[in-house]
Amino acid sequence: VVAGVPFVDVMNSMSDATIPLTTIEWAEWGNPNELDYFSLRGTEFYDNVKAQAYPNLLVTGGLFDPRVAYWEPTKWVAKLRDLKTDNNQVLLKMNLDAGHFSASDRYHVLKEKAVRLSFVLDQLKCLEK
Repeated sequence: VVAGVPFVDVMNSMSDATIPLTTIEWAEWGNPNELDYFSLRGTEFYDNVKAQAYPNLLVTGGLFDPRVAYWEPTKWVAKLRDLKTDNNQVLLKMNLDAGHFSASDRYHVLKEKAVRLSFVLDQLKCLEK
C-alpha cells in the first residue's frame, strides 16, 4: 500500500482551528467540536490503529504541507510500527523540501515517483535481487 500524504489524524487536525485550512474544511469533513463528532470518529485512521497484521506500507509526507501536517503521517507510522503484529514493512518517506503536491522541480518529482514505483514493483516481486 502506498499512502501518499495521508490525512490520518482527522479528529485532532479538524479540532484545531489554528491549523491552516481547517475551518474552511469543516464544510467537507465536519466540525468535530459540534454534532459531526461521531461521524468523524469513524474515519479516524490514527485512533483506529490496533494490534493486528498490516500490509507493507510506504507512507509519504511533506514537511511544508499546509493540508496534511508532517506530524500526521509520522505519528501514524510510529503507532503502526508499535502495534502491528507482523513482520511487514511500514516505511516513512518525508520530503523535507516540499508541501502537499511534492517539490516543484521536475527531476525531484520524477525521483519521488521512482521511489513509489520501486516500492510497488518490489511488493509485486518484479525487482531482481
